[in-house]
Amino acid sequence: MNSITYLEAIREAQAKALKDDPRVYIYGQDVGAFGGAFKATKNLANEFPGRVIDAPISEDAIIGSAIGAAIEGMRPIIEMQFADFSTVGFNQIVNHAAAYFWRTNVPLPIVVRLPSGGTTGSGPFHSQSMEAIYAHYPGLIVMTPATVEDAYSMLIEAVAIDDPVIFCEHKYLYYHLKADKLPSEALPTGKARIARPGRDLTIVTYSAMVHEALAVAEELKTEGYEIEVVDLRSIKPIDTDTVIASVARTGRLLCVGEAWPWGGVTAEVIARVATEAFDLLDAPPQRLNAKDTPIPYHPNLWSVHRPTSRSISDAARKLLQT
Repeated sequence: MNSITYLEAIREAQAKALKDDPRVYIYGQDVGAFGGAFKATKNLANEFPGRVIDAPISEDAIIGSAIGAAIEGMRPIIEMQFADFSTVGFNQIVNHAAAYFWRTNVPLPIVVRLPSGGTTGSGPFHSQSMEAIYAHYPGLIVMTPATVEDAYSMLIEAVAIDDPVIFCEHKYLYYHLKADKLPSEALPTGKARIARPGRDLTIVTYSAMVHEALAVAEELKTEGYEIEVVDLRSIKPIDTDTVIASVARTGRLLCVGEAWPWGGVTAEVIARVATEAFDLLDAPPQRLNAKDTPIPYHPNLWSVHRPTSRSISDAARKLLQT
Protein backbone atom coordinates (compact mmCIF):
# COMPACT_ATOMS: atom_id res chain seq x y z
CA MET A 1 0.00 0.00 0.00
CA ASN A 2 1.16 3.56 -0.70
CA SER A 3 -0.52 4.68 2.52
CA ILE A 4 -2.94 3.18 5.00
CA THR A 5 -5.67 4.87 6.99
CA TYR A 6 -6.50 4.38 10.66
CA LEU A 7 -9.64 2.48 9.60
CA GLU A 8 -7.73 0.26 7.18
CA ALA A 9 -5.24 -0.54 9.94
CA ILE A 10 -8.11 -1.80 12.11
CA ARG A 11 -9.38 -3.91 9.23
CA GLU A 12 -5.91 -5.33 8.56
CA ALA A 13 -5.44 -6.16 12.25
CA GLN A 14 -8.70 -8.09 12.27
CA ALA A 15 -7.74 -9.91 9.09
CA LYS A 16 -4.43 -10.92 10.63
CA ALA A 17 -6.12 -12.13 13.82
CA LEU A 18 -8.59 -14.22 11.81
CA LYS A 19 -5.81 -15.67 9.67
CA ASP A 20 -3.48 -16.47 12.56
CA ASP A 21 -5.95 -18.00 15.02
CA PRO A 22 -8.97 -20.17 14.10
CA ARG A 23 -10.55 -19.34 17.46
CA VAL A 24 -11.05 -15.71 16.42
CA TYR A 25 -14.35 -14.58 14.94
CA ILE A 26 -16.09 -11.22 14.47
CA TYR A 27 -19.66 -10.61 15.61
CA GLY A 28 -21.75 -7.46 15.32
CA GLN A 29 -24.56 -5.68 13.52
CA ASP A 30 -24.05 -5.57 9.73
CA VAL A 31 -20.42 -6.72 9.94
CA GLY A 32 -20.87 -9.40 7.27
CA ALA A 33 -21.84 -8.60 3.67
CA PHE A 34 -22.32 -4.91 4.48
CA GLY A 35 -18.84 -4.65 6.01
CA GLY A 36 -19.81 -2.78 9.17
CA ALA A 37 -21.26 0.68 9.74
CA PHE A 38 -17.87 2.24 9.01
CA LYS A 39 -16.57 -0.56 6.75
CA ALA A 40 -14.09 -1.83 9.35
CA THR A 41 -14.92 -5.40 8.31
CA LYS A 42 -15.25 -4.79 4.56
CA ASN A 43 -14.63 -8.01 2.54
CA LEU A 44 -13.67 -10.01 5.63
CA ALA A 45 -16.81 -12.13 5.44
CA ASN A 46 -15.80 -13.29 1.94
CA GLU A 47 -12.22 -13.94 2.99
CA PHE A 48 -13.19 -15.83 6.16
CA PRO A 49 -16.53 -17.58 5.53
CA GLY A 50 -18.57 -18.29 8.63
CA ARG A 51 -16.32 -16.27 10.93
CA VAL A 52 -17.64 -12.72 10.33
CA ILE A 53 -21.18 -13.00 11.58
CA ASP A 54 -24.10 -10.58 11.55
CA ALA A 55 -25.78 -10.15 14.93
CA PRO A 56 -29.32 -9.16 15.92
CA ILE A 57 -29.93 -5.62 17.09
CA SER A 58 -29.29 -6.46 20.74
CA GLU A 59 -26.01 -5.37 22.27
CA ASP A 60 -26.90 -7.25 25.43
CA ALA A 61 -27.22 -10.50 23.45
CA ILE A 62 -24.10 -9.77 21.40
CA ILE A 63 -21.89 -9.35 24.46
CA GLY A 64 -23.56 -12.21 26.31
CA SER A 65 -22.97 -14.66 23.48
CA ALA A 66 -19.34 -13.52 23.18
CA ILE A 67 -18.80 -14.17 26.89
CA GLY A 68 -20.18 -17.68 26.49
CA ALA A 69 -18.02 -18.32 23.43
CA ALA A 70 -14.90 -17.05 25.22
CA ILE A 71 -15.59 -19.33 28.19
CA GLU A 72 -15.63 -22.23 25.72
CA GLY A 73 -12.26 -21.24 24.22
CA MET A 74 -13.09 -18.81 21.40
CA ARG A 75 -11.63 -15.31 21.03
CA PRO A 76 -14.45 -13.07 19.76
CA ILE A 77 -14.04 -9.56 18.38
CA ILE A 78 -17.26 -7.64 18.95
CA GLU A 79 -18.14 -4.51 16.98
CA MET A 80 -20.50 -2.00 18.51
CA GLN A 81 -21.83 0.27 15.77
CA PHE A 82 -21.21 3.25 18.07
CA ALA A 83 -19.61 3.39 21.51
CA ASP A 84 -22.82 4.90 22.87
CA PHE A 85 -24.74 1.69 22.10
CA SER A 86 -22.47 -0.39 24.32
CA THR A 87 -24.46 0.85 27.30
CA VAL A 88 -27.24 -1.54 26.24
CA GLY A 89 -24.77 -4.35 26.98
CA PHE A 90 -23.29 -2.62 30.02
CA ASN A 91 -24.40 -5.25 32.51
CA GLN A 92 -22.78 -8.02 30.47
CA ILE A 93 -19.51 -6.09 30.19
CA VAL A 94 -19.01 -4.86 33.75
CA ASN A 95 -20.83 -7.50 35.82
CA HIS A 96 -19.93 -10.58 33.82
CA ALA A 97 -16.96 -10.06 31.48
CA ALA A 98 -14.96 -7.87 33.86
CA ALA A 99 -15.47 -10.09 36.89
CA TYR A 100 -15.47 -13.56 35.36
CA PHE A 101 -11.79 -14.42 35.83
CA TRP A 102 -11.90 -13.14 39.43
CA ARG A 103 -14.81 -15.45 40.20
CA THR A 104 -13.76 -18.56 38.29
CA ASN A 105 -10.06 -18.36 37.36
CA VAL A 106 -11.16 -18.94 33.75
CA PRO A 107 -9.79 -16.44 31.19
CA LEU A 108 -12.29 -14.38 29.20
CA PRO A 109 -10.57 -13.13 26.02
CA ILE A 110 -13.07 -10.86 24.27
CA VAL A 111 -12.42 -7.59 22.44
CA VAL A 112 -15.20 -5.01 22.28
CA ARG A 113 -14.53 -2.43 19.58
CA LEU A 114 -16.12 0.94 20.35
CA PRO A 115 -16.23 3.56 17.54
CA SER A 116 -15.79 6.50 19.89
CA GLY A 117 -15.76 10.28 19.96
CA GLY A 118 -17.43 12.98 17.96
CA THR A 119 -17.75 13.90 14.31
CA THR A 120 -19.63 16.79 12.75
CA GLY A 121 -23.39 16.35 13.08
CA SER A 122 -23.31 13.12 15.10
CA GLY A 123 -25.11 14.53 18.11
CA PRO A 124 -25.63 13.16 21.62
CA PHE A 125 -26.29 9.50 20.78
CA HIS A 126 -23.41 8.78 18.38
CA SER A 127 -20.49 10.82 19.76
CA GLN A 128 -19.75 9.75 23.31
CA SER A 129 -16.37 8.80 24.72
CA MET A 130 -16.97 5.92 27.13
CA GLU A 131 -13.40 5.07 28.15
CA ALA A 132 -13.51 6.47 31.71
CA ILE A 133 -16.71 4.56 32.50
CA TYR A 134 -15.20 1.22 31.55
CA ALA A 135 -11.83 2.03 33.13
CA HIS A 136 -13.66 2.31 36.46
CA TYR A 137 -14.16 -1.46 36.56
CA PRO A 138 -11.35 -3.84 37.58
CA GLY A 139 -10.81 -6.65 35.11
CA LEU A 140 -11.21 -4.57 31.95
CA ILE A 141 -8.34 -3.29 29.81
CA VAL A 142 -9.13 -0.02 28.00
CA MET A 143 -7.12 0.93 24.90
CA THR A 144 -7.28 4.34 23.22
CA PRO A 145 -5.05 4.30 20.11
CA ALA A 146 -4.20 7.69 18.59
CA THR A 147 -2.15 6.60 15.58
CA VAL A 148 -2.47 4.27 12.61
CA GLU A 149 0.39 2.22 14.00
CA ASP A 150 -1.27 1.80 17.40
CA ALA A 151 -4.68 1.09 15.89
CA TYR A 152 -3.08 -1.91 14.17
CA SER A 153 -0.63 -3.19 16.77
CA MET A 154 -2.82 -2.62 19.82
CA LEU A 155 -5.79 -4.41 18.26
CA ILE A 156 -3.60 -7.41 17.49
CA GLU A 157 -2.39 -7.33 21.09
CA ALA A 158 -5.97 -6.97 22.35
CA VAL A 159 -7.01 -10.20 20.63
CA ALA A 160 -4.07 -12.06 22.17
CA ILE A 161 -4.76 -10.87 25.72
CA ASP A 162 -6.66 -13.30 27.97
CA ASP A 163 -8.69 -10.50 29.57
CA PRO A 164 -11.65 -8.54 28.18
CA VAL A 165 -10.48 -5.48 26.25
CA ILE A 166 -12.45 -2.33 25.48
CA PHE A 167 -10.92 -0.97 22.27
CA CYS A 168 -11.83 2.70 21.84
CA GLU A 169 -11.15 3.60 18.22
CA HIS A 170 -11.88 7.20 17.29
CA LYS A 171 -14.32 7.73 14.40
CA TYR A 172 -12.83 11.07 13.37
CA LEU A 173 -9.44 9.42 12.84
CA TYR A 174 -10.83 6.69 10.56
CA TYR A 175 -10.17 8.61 7.35
CA HIS A 176 -8.31 11.69 8.59
CA LEU A 177 -5.21 9.79 9.69
CA LYS A 178 -2.78 7.97 7.38
CA ALA A 179 0.60 6.26 7.67
CA ASP A 180 3.09 5.02 5.11
CA LYS A 181 3.05 1.45 6.38
CA LEU A 182 1.98 -0.87 9.16
CA PRO A 183 4.39 -1.36 12.06
CA SER A 184 6.48 -4.47 12.63
CA GLU A 185 6.88 -3.73 16.36
CA ALA A 186 5.18 -1.54 18.95
CA LEU A 187 5.14 -0.43 22.56
CA PRO A 188 3.14 -2.72 24.85
CA THR A 189 -0.22 -1.68 26.20
CA GLY A 190 0.22 0.24 29.43
CA LYS A 191 3.24 2.17 28.16
CA ALA A 192 2.72 5.80 27.17
CA ARG A 193 4.80 7.44 24.45
CA ILE A 194 6.34 10.87 24.19
CA ALA A 195 4.66 12.10 21.02
CA ARG A 196 6.74 15.29 21.12
CA PRO A 197 9.51 16.22 23.56
CA GLY A 198 9.56 19.59 25.30
CA ARG A 199 10.75 21.53 28.33
CA ASP A 200 8.13 24.17 29.25
CA LEU A 201 4.83 22.35 29.72
CA THR A 202 3.48 18.80 29.54
CA ILE A 203 0.20 18.06 27.77
CA VAL A 204 -1.10 14.60 28.67
CA THR A 205 -3.83 13.29 26.39
CA TYR A 206 -4.96 10.34 24.29
CA SER A 207 -6.93 9.36 21.18
CA ALA A 208 -7.88 12.18 18.78
CA MET A 209 -6.82 14.89 21.22
CA VAL A 210 -3.18 13.87 20.68
CA HIS A 211 -3.32 15.49 17.27
CA GLU A 212 -4.92 18.66 18.61
CA ALA A 213 -2.16 18.83 21.24
CA LEU A 214 0.57 18.33 18.63
CA ALA A 215 -0.89 21.20 16.59
CA VAL A 216 -0.75 23.39 19.71
CA ALA A 217 2.86 22.42 20.35
CA GLU A 218 3.76 23.41 16.80
CA GLU A 219 1.92 26.73 17.17
CA LEU A 220 3.52 27.63 20.51
CA LYS A 221 6.96 26.80 19.15
CA THR A 222 6.72 30.04 17.15
CA GLU A 223 6.34 31.86 20.49
CA GLY A 224 9.46 30.26 21.93
CA TYR A 225 7.80 27.50 23.96
CA GLU A 226 8.67 23.79 23.79
CA ILE A 227 5.60 21.73 24.69
CA GLU A 228 5.93 18.04 25.57
CA VAL A 229 3.00 15.88 24.45
CA VAL A 230 2.39 12.54 26.19
CA ASP A 231 0.09 10.06 24.43
CA LEU A 232 -1.28 7.70 27.09
CA ARG A 233 -2.23 5.05 24.46
CA SER A 234 -4.17 3.06 27.06
CA ILE A 235 -5.95 4.40 30.12
CA LYS A 236 -6.36 1.08 31.93
CA PRO A 237 -3.57 0.33 32.67
CA ILE A 238 -2.26 3.88 32.77
CA ASP A 239 1.43 4.80 32.66
CA THR A 240 1.86 7.16 35.61
CA ASP A 241 5.66 6.87 35.52
CA THR A 242 6.01 8.40 32.05
CA VAL A 243 3.65 11.23 33.01
CA ILE A 244 5.57 12.03 36.19
CA ALA A 245 8.91 11.87 34.36
CA SER A 246 7.56 14.40 31.86
CA VAL A 247 6.31 16.71 34.61
CA ALA A 248 9.76 16.48 36.20
CA ARG A 249 11.19 17.94 32.99
CA THR A 250 8.61 20.68 32.49
CA GLY A 251 7.10 21.58 35.87
CA ARG A 252 3.67 22.22 34.36
CA LEU A 253 0.80 19.86 33.49
CA LEU A 254 -2.24 20.28 31.27
CA CYS A 255 -4.47 17.23 30.79
CA VAL A 256 -6.79 17.16 27.79
CA GLY A 257 -9.64 14.77 26.99
CA GLU A 258 -12.60 14.78 24.64
CA ALA A 259 -14.84 13.10 27.20
CA TRP A 260 -16.82 14.92 29.88
CA PRO A 261 -14.83 16.21 32.87
CA TRP A 262 -16.68 14.59 35.79
CA GLY A 263 -14.77 11.53 37.00
CA GLY A 264 -12.73 11.41 33.82
CA VAL A 265 -9.27 10.35 32.71
CA THR A 266 -7.92 13.89 33.08
CA ALA A 267 -9.07 13.98 36.69
CA GLU A 268 -7.34 10.65 37.35
CA VAL A 269 -4.04 11.84 35.85
CA ILE A 270 -4.06 15.05 37.86
CA ALA A 271 -4.93 13.18 41.06
CA ARG A 272 -2.00 10.82 40.55
CA VAL A 273 0.48 13.61 39.81
CA ALA A 274 -0.75 15.72 42.72
CA THR A 275 -0.45 12.74 45.06
CA GLU A 276 2.84 11.29 43.86
CA ALA A 277 4.74 14.25 42.39
CA PHE A 278 3.35 17.44 43.92
CA ASP A 279 6.83 18.79 44.58
CA LEU A 280 7.65 18.67 40.84
CA LEU A 281 4.92 21.14 39.93
CA ASP A 282 5.70 24.83 39.40
CA ALA A 283 2.02 25.70 38.87
CA PRO A 284 -1.34 24.10 39.67
CA PRO A 285 -2.15 21.31 37.18
CA GLN A 286 -5.04 22.05 34.83
CA ARG A 287 -7.44 20.01 32.73
CA LEU A 288 -9.54 20.68 29.65
CA ASN A 289 -12.48 18.52 28.63
CA ALA A 290 -15.69 18.72 26.65
CA LYS A 291 -18.43 20.87 28.10
CA ASP A 292 -20.49 19.11 30.77
CA THR A 293 -23.60 18.93 28.57
CA PRO A 294 -25.00 16.46 26.03
CA ILE A 295 -23.11 16.63 22.75
CA PRO A 296 -24.76 19.06 20.29
CA TYR A 297 -25.69 18.26 16.70
CA HIS A 298 -24.93 21.63 15.12
CA PRO A 299 -21.36 21.81 13.78
CA ASN A 300 -20.79 25.28 15.22
CA LEU A 301 -21.90 24.19 18.68
CA TRP A 302 -19.95 20.95 18.46
CA SER A 303 -16.77 22.83 17.52
CA VAL A 304 -16.82 24.68 20.83
CA HIS A 305 -18.18 21.80 22.89
CA ARG A 306 -15.05 19.63 22.59
CA PRO A 307 -11.45 20.77 23.11
CA THR A 308 -9.78 22.05 19.95
CA SER A 309 -6.31 23.31 19.18
CA ARG A 310 -7.59 26.82 19.83
CA SER A 311 -9.00 26.13 23.30
CA ILE A 312 -5.99 23.98 24.20
CA SER A 313 -3.54 26.69 23.14
CA ASP A 314 -5.45 29.26 25.22
CA ALA A 315 -5.28 26.98 28.26
CA ALA A 316 -1.60 26.25 27.65
CA ARG A 317 -0.68 29.95 27.36
CA LYS A 318 -2.49 30.71 30.60
CA LEU A 319 -0.67 27.90 32.39
CA LEU A 320 2.69 28.93 30.97
CA GLN A 321 2.18 32.41 32.38
CA THR A 322 1.24 31.14 35.84
